[in-house]
Amino acid sequence: MAIQTKPTDADVTAFLDAVPDERRRAEGHAMRDLFERVTGEKAVMWGPSMVGFGSYHYQGKSSSGDWFVVGFSPRKAALTIYGVYDDYGPVEPLFADLGPHETGKGCLYLKRLDAVDGDVLEQLVRRAWEKRTA
Repeated sequence: MAIQTKPTDADVTAFLDAVPDERRRAEGHAMRDLFERVTGEKAVMWGPSMVGFGSYHYQGKSSSGDWFVVGFSPRKAALTIYGVYDDYGPVEPLFADLGPHETGKGCLYLKRLDAVDGDVLEQLVRRAWEKRTA
């Protein structure tokens, strides 16, 4: 069984500009800038609501497919960041310095981008990118 979410040709800027909440919309644009700077990759829409950077092939116990290396989605409940948190291994010590956040199901959830340490967030994205692309 493969994940159904795939990269699309949808316009990332149009998606981010259409985020209803003004703060979450601004956070989405800020995250795009951070991810593009760290990864050197252009943002790509994956499915209707996730912005991904790079891709890799995975083979799990019950599924396989392609997925983005790191990414995010400016969701209503929280800014959701993918690829920086792995709930199957040791917890990255930098999370202690990040600021208010939650984790779960392989995601990092931020209620407010301005409440976390931007330098620490950038290091988390960089480490996750380097781990999968080295």
